[in-house]
Amino acid sequence: MDYTPETGSITMFSTTWCGYCKRLKTQLQSAGIEYTEINIEEADGAAEVVERVNDGNQTVPTVLYPDGSAATNPSLADVQKTLAGLA
Repeated sequence: MDYTPETGSITMFSTTWCGYCKRLKTQLQSAGIEYTEINIEEADGAAEVVERVNDGNQTVPTVLYPDGSAATNPSLADVQKTLAGLA
């Protein structure tokens, strides 16, 4: 499955129990950044995507950008900077 987001938005891989994921979601919502959340424990193939970009680890939140690049546990500032650079 292709989880690459549309321009101007991100895909955030998460779990329901991840505190860092909850914090980033709240920050993204406050900043008005569109995102699609994918729970790696529920979506087919999502855990494998996260493992590929994290040296075999299922580390969340992992963010996928429209250019196919990814970041692990990025700050809101990092997300904003990367999206601005892709605009």
